Amino acid sequence: TLRHGEMLDEHGNLYTQNLRRAKATDHYTLKGDAEEIYEPRFTFHGFRYAELTGLAESPTRDTLTAIVLHSDLEPSGEFECSEPLLNQLQHNIQWGQKGNFLEVPTDCPQRDERLGWTGDAQVFIRTAAFNMDVAPFFTKWQIDLADAQLPNGGIPRVVPQPGVDPEDGGPAWADAVMICPWTIYRHYGDRRLLEEHYPVFKRYVDFLIEQSPDGLRCHPDRGGWHCYGDWLSINADTPKDLIGTAFLARSAELMSEMARVLERTEDLERYRQVFEQARRAFIRRFTTGDGLLVSQTQTAYVLALYFDLLPAELRAKAAAELVRDIRARGMHLSTGFVGSPYLQFALNETGHLDVAYQLLNQKTWPSWLYPVTRGATTIWERWDGWTDEKGFQDAGMNSFNHYAYGAIGAWLYAVVAGIDLDETETGYRRSIIRPRPGGGLTHARARLHTIYGPLESSWRLENQKLLLSVEVPPNTTATVYVPAKTEQAVTEGGRSASEAPTVKFLEMREGAAVFQVGAGRYSFESNVGSE
Repeated sequence: TLRHGEMLDEHGNLYTQNLRRAKATDHYTLKGDAEEIYEPRFTFHGFRYAELTGLAESPTRDTLTAIVLHSDLEPSGEFECSEPLLNQLQHNIQWGQKGNFLEVPTDCPQRDERLGWTGDAQVFIRTAAFNMDVAPFFTKWQIDLADAQLPNGGIPRVVPQPGVDPEDGGPAWADAVMICPWTIYRHYGDRRLLEEHYPVFKRYVDFLIEQSPDGLRCHPDRGGWHCYGDWLSINADTPKDLIGTAFLARSAELMSEMARVLERTEDLERYRQVFEQARRAFIRRFTTGDGLLVSQTQTAYVLALYFDLLPAELRAKAAAELVRDIRARGMHLSTGFVGSPYLQFALNETGHLDVAYQLLNQKTWPSWLYPVTRGATTIWERWDGWTDEKGFQDAGMNSFNHYAYGAIGAWLYAVVAGIDLDETETGYRRSIIRPRPGGGLTHARARLHTIYGPLESSWRLENQKLLLSVEVPPNTTATVYVPAKTEQAVTEGGRSASEAPTVKFLEMREGAAVFQVGAGRYSFESNVGSE
């Protein structure tokens, strides 16, 4: 008999209470041959530990071999840095993606669920596209989303829809129908996905418009809507109409962008106006006369900042309030599924890189590294899935392989290592190389296999100098930001960077010398520690 589980209890026994009704148990009758091969054909198990009973003799480490099972997706991204805990975090993110990308993006592979939760896929897709070539995977799942679309245009919370709660999934969940295909288009540059499903997108956003009088989604005076809120946040309840209105604005903005790509000029203008209406409604309902938000949660400020829902003059104050709350919590986050994917980016974009690194390096809960310090090998569903003080969280909902909070991986690639998309192109035809050293790191490296070839950014700090190695694929260009005080402080291949034949200096911007380069390999060096 084989039983499977994710954790061991305080006595070292297999912990299975969090599996709920799932037996996660296989019975096999040995036929007596020297080698026995048993692989279930009609089930799979998400597990870290396997309990084996019924053998006549004690098993050894060679008795069992576990087979890793997931959709056949090519690995596409690598990340590593000078901090071993962050390297383990990256490993946990990738391992969790493997465990949950089996035909559909499931939320967890172990308990009696294993469903294609739309919210989980939406928050993680940017990281997913770094780690693996997920274009075919999400192209197929977009067909599932289209098949599951409700007659009124809504999108269920679970896709494929097995008949459980067949209603609109609500903000951040149903919006996967917009965010996922747009992300795939941006990363891989194939507009056919947008063309094929354009009627689905229109029906969905028109449904949102009908459900959102005066640009307010999930208005408390209007019933019939669903919203999970900022799922599993920590002592920080963000109003559901704030979340709803923010995601109405986001989906309308993406609808407008899709219309631009497909040259649907009339739709472009129409849905841009819907975005502006939702933005005005957000400002009217959720900002105070002092320029604060009526909800003081981290997620409220993150959505307002990252989705560009505030007037320019209020952004600095909003960012300061976000930082104030983080510091008041002892440099801890409080965001749930909705706010966490954007938290670090919002801090970075508003000039608080130091705070973002402090959150990244935080080792007490709630934080990304707390589970790593407790031996986690995948991403936990809850920040407090297990704590030193209380042990296991509620067994009714406590997965230890749930990739949503693994969305931090996108920030590791884009900011720590410095590989990102240029807003003016798709598929990395034009890329951004912009490493942001910090947090005590002495080196970081990311390599991404784009549709054009390998794209790499690798930096290290050495004797008050920053050494940046860059590889740009054929038929592409990159804008490279080299941290430096002046243009003259930067060299490439041992000479002034401006004198290199394939390097063009553009400007000094936000503490970096900015260069444009073509395909090839480059070695930049800058004196970051001296005047």
